[in-house]
Amino acid sequence: MNATKKIHFPLGKVLITPGAAEQCSASDVFTILNRHLQNDWGEISDPDWKSNDYAIRNGGRVLSGYSCNGERVWIITEADRSYTTILLPEEY
Repeated sequence: MNATKKIHFPLGKVLITPGAAEQCSASDVFTILNRHLQNDWGEISDPDWKSNDYAIRNGGRVLSGYSCNGERVWIITEADRSYTTILLPEEY
């Protein structure tokens, strides 16, 4: 979507909720987590994309959105980088 310099950030402890674990294969999880780590925020709005780019440079929560088997999945890395959670939106 946007061509920005990749900035790597710590994921902290990676967690997956029961719903996301049921929806996504292990391969899906690896793929979307790698995209998140590479600053490819997936299927989110331009303002959210810009917010993530700002957050990785200046501190802040990072939210990306992807699809696993046709179902929306979010990945959220907390502002303090202690946790990254893979979840379905309804599990938020």
